[in-house]
Amino acid sequence: MGWVPAGADYEVSVDKGKVVARTAHGKPLKALPKALKEHEAVVGLRQLIEWLRRHEASCRAEAERWMIRSLPVPARLIAEVWADEAWRAVLRDVVVVPVAADGSLEPAFAGLLRDAGADLGVVDLDGESARITAPTVVIPHPVLLPELDDLREFAADLGVEQGLLQLFREIWRKPAAEADQRRELDRYAGAYFKELRHVQSRATSSGYRVQGGTAVCRVWEGGATVVASVWIGDGDPSYETSLSGVSFTDAAGEPVPAADVPPVAWSEGLRMAATLHAARVVEEENAR
Repeated sequence: MGWVPAGADYEVSVDKGKVVARTAHGKPLKALPKALKEHEAVVGLRQLIEWLRRHEASCRAEAERWMIRSLPVPARLIAEVWADEAWRAVLRDVVVVPVAADGSLEPAFAGLLRDAGADLGVVDLDGESARITAPTVVIPHPVLLPELDDLREFAADLGVEQGLLQLFREIWRKPAAEADQRRELDRYAGAYFKELRHVQSRATSSGYRVQGGTAVCRVWEGGATVVASVWIGDGDPSYETSLSGVSFTDAAGEPVPAADVPPVAWSEGLRMAATLHAARVVEEENAR
């Protein structure tokens, strides 16, 4: 961005999320002069930086909601937000799949999003430039992509770095056998924490809600809400605790059998459990 006068002797700007300064003659300064720290121009730029950070987080959260719900997204909407650098950073190189007139997906025409205008410019799965003219597309959750390993290899070969964690998001596929399903649901149970506050902090900082001693992840899938839950403990935050296995309920709190849990809800529920499990006290756990 451009430079803003800050008094008679300096100019200030923003570079890589920080306020930087130079002299009125254009000489860059290694650090912000003390006299400028509370200058109104500097305060204004700091407020701008904070707003941009919130905006970037909001764009990423909204795009992730589209992905987790596999929501149909109007191509026109993508074109309208594409001019916004924050949106463009999130959406560039996501896998988009066109939606046919009858509402079905057309994975044969999927591609990595590279441009958005009258239609969407993509790199197709053969590495060729192509255009998607369908009025609606889906940003699918990776667990729904049948050739995910090939797509990951393809993206790695292209040097793709997605702003939205899609292709390289950790996934858990539901086993077919009931015994294997039960084993997966209990896979992260028993993870030990010296203090309850540690796992509470891990849950909230990872974007999960904590209510009544339970970390929850709500997923809208197939026209219904599925809630994945992991008991993390309640009471005094300094008390030690350990995790339960993963369980699933519907929006009314009624249990959903493992066999009936849809693929995205299953993957995101196990991902939550694995995220909490990763912050356990390993030394204590091994000693027990």
